[in-house]
Parts: sequence; C-alpha cells; structure tokens
Amino acid sequence: MAVKKNQENVGILKKLPVSNNVCTFGSNVKKIGEEDPRKLVHSIKVGLAIALVSLFYYFEPLFNYEGFGVSSMWAVLTVVVVFEFSVGATLGKSVNRGIATFLAGSLGVAAHKLATFSGSNKLQPIILGLSVFSVAAIATFMRFVPKLKARYDYGLLIFILTFSMISVSGYRDHVVLDKAITRVTTILIGGAAAIVFNVVIYPVWAGEDLHNLIATYIEDLGISLEGHGTQYFKKLNIKSEEELERISLEEYKCVINSKATEENLVNFAKWEPRHGKFRYRHPWEEYLKIGNLVRKCANNINALNSDLSSCNMTQEGRKKIQEPCTKICIECGSALKEIALSMKTMTLYPTIDSYILKAKASAEKLRSIIRSGGLIEEDELQKLLPTTRIASLMLDLVSNSVEIVDSVNQLGGLMKFKILSSKPKRLGSKSRIPSGSISEAHHVVNVE
Repeated sequence: MAVKKNQENVGILKKLPVSNNVCTFGSNVKKIGEEDPRKLVHSIKVGLAIALVSLFYYFEPLFNYEGFGVSSMWAVLTVVVVFEFSVGATLGKSVNRGIATFLAGSLGVAAHKLATFSGSNKLQPIILGLSVFSVAAIATFMRFVPKLKARYDYGLLIFILTFSMISVSGYRDHVVLDKAITRVTTILIGGAAAIVFNVVIYPVWAGEDLHNLIATYIEDLGISLEGHGTQYFKKLNIKSEEELERISLEEYKCVINSKATEENLVNFAKWEPRHGKFRYRHPWEEYLKIGNLVRKCANNINALNSDLSSCNMTQEGRKKIQEPCTKICIECGSALKEIALSMKTMTLYPTIDSYILKAKASAEKLRSIIRSGGLIEEDELQKLLPTTRIASLMLDLVSNSVEIVDSVNQLGGLMKFKILSSKPKRLGSKSRIPSGSISEAHHVVNVE
C-alpha cells in the first residue's frame, strides 16, 4: 500500500505545472550547454575572476593591511561589466573603461582645482556646473559620430559618468585626488583580471567565430539551393526518402538578418591580438563584404522560394526550364558548400571552378531559352510572367554564387590559404557550430 501511494504521489507531482516548467527549464539548459560548451566555460571563468578580485576586500581585515576599503567594489563591478564572451569584446570594454576613467578622473581633478583657485565659495558651484555641462554635452555629441560610436561608445559613456561623479562629489569632499587614484587603480585591477582570465583559460576569439559564422552562412545557402533543386524541380537522383528530408529549404533564413551580428564580431575582432591565421591588420572588412553578398543571395533565394510556392506555372513551362534550373541549383549549391568548406579548413580546392563552370553553362542555356521565345508558347500572360521571373531569379543566383566564390578566393589570397589539387572530404555535422549559438553568445549589454 505504501509503495502504491508513493507512486501515486510521484504521478501527481509530474502532472503539476511547476514540475513541467522545471523539467522544461532543465532541458533547455542542457540543450544550451550541448550546443556550445564554451558558454559553460565562460560562466566558470567569470565566477573565478570575480572571486579572485573579491579577495582584495575579504583579506583586508584578516591581514590588517591598508587596502582600498569599500572602493574594492569598483574592481568587482569592473569584472562583472567588462567580462564578455570573447577576448575581443573583453579587451575593447576593458581598454575603453580604463582610459575613460583615467581621462575623466584627471579632468575632474583639474576642474575641482580650477574651482578651488577661484577663492570664492559662490563661484565654485558655477565653475563646476559649467564644467559638467560642457564636458557632458561634448562627449554625448561625440557618441553620435559613427566611427567613434562603433568602437568607443562605451568609453565615452564611462567618461561622462566618471567625470560627473568626481566633479559633483568633490564639491563637498576635498580628498578628490585620492578618490580618483583609488578608483582608477581598482578599475585597472578588475579590467586586468578579466583580460587575463579570458585570454589564458580557453579563450574565445571573435575573429575565429566571425570566420566560422560566414562559412556556416555560405554552407546554409548551398544546402537551401540544393534543396530547391530536389524539392521543386525533382531532377536529382535521390537515394532514399530520408536523404530528401534532410535537405532543408529554409536554411537561408538565418542569414537575412545577420548584418548586426557580423558588424559586432568585426568590431570585437579588431581589438584582438594576433592568434593563429588571424594576424595584426587582418582584412576584417572583407568579411563584411562577403556577408553583404551572402545576404543578397539569401534574399534572392527567399524571393525564389516565395515564387515557387505561390505561382501557377503550367506543366509545359515548368518542363522547359526544369533541366537548366535544376542544374543551376545543384551546381551553385555544391559550389557554395565547397567554398564554405574552403573557409573552414583555410584551403582552396580546384573542384569549385568546375561547379561554377557547369552553373554558368546551365545559366547560358536558360538564357537562350528566354531569348528564343520558348516560353511564349504559354497560353496566358499571367502564367508566363511567373515562369520568366523564376528564370530571371535563377540567373541572378548564378551571379551571386560567382561573386561569393570570388570574394572568398580574394580573402584566401590575403590570408594565404593552402591550395590543394585533390577533392576535399566533407566535414561532418558535429564540426558545425549552429550560427544562432554564435550570434547569441556575442550579444553585448552595456551596464555601468
């Protein structure tokens, strides 16, 4: 009886909404850790850095030394604020915060001294108020300058905050210089701790993530194009139904809104020191160029997907463009997957050119069908237009694929990719980090 009651109680607990929510939360946490284990490592690094910096406050009463006192909290706060997922983001915020605090502290002390030299208690608040107004207004306006906003927006924000705090607090507290020195020192300690932990313990490089992200996006386009060739035109020999199901038609959608993520990663990567193939003055702007071409191709695939899903082509019209369109999808898809593999392995393969040549030949065949008036035999103009539009989009996709391949080859020349004559081996799905995982991990929130 007791066992039966326990089983009933367990069953009731499983049915409770709270229990279901806990199970769902646990499965989501497990999924996040499995998709990108670096997030778990990052959490441990942040915990270790904060614990180490906190010792400055904990050990002061134990060893009876004159430390920073309550000001030690600025070191802890600095670690919490500047410790980001990648090395580049951490370096950028640490340098911004350190330099901004030093400059603002120096300027705040100078403003306080200037107000003191006036010798009048009535003039002091006026001088300090005008100083705060002028510095805050100028620094805020500088935040609207695009180049400064891209790399130094956080520094300008901290500059305004620090200068205002020192100027205002120094009006009734005359130990301004000591406060400024203490705050700069604790912030430098916190920033240094964040940088050391992020660089030494399993570093995450924004430049490497950007490189892999662009390669993954190109691979997604290739998968989508192959999917369109098999699903819509039904011209490829499929070995099994399972293989057909694995071909995704919507892999391209994650690429369309990727511009902000790429720009953030480029900004972070510029702060990083040399590592691996990514040297100083690395051509990061080339990644933005490739990203724009990839989004252009993704938008064309999106338009093609929409037209193929909604238009009413006649069987005769579909039959006329079926062979060249299928060839274009398959060859362009193979070329994009191959060039994505080239980026991941930093190796250029000669087989890419053969795919491009076949795609161009199919595009020329499709173009000749359009020029010869082969599609005008359709009875209704309303049914002719969708067929012509699809043919035009297919030609655009060939041009997009050629541009992407040329841009990656240009990047390969700058990065000195290896050149092999043998056919590459495909990378397994296990070596592929989901693009969503990368973009979510590098999301930055500014906290003062």
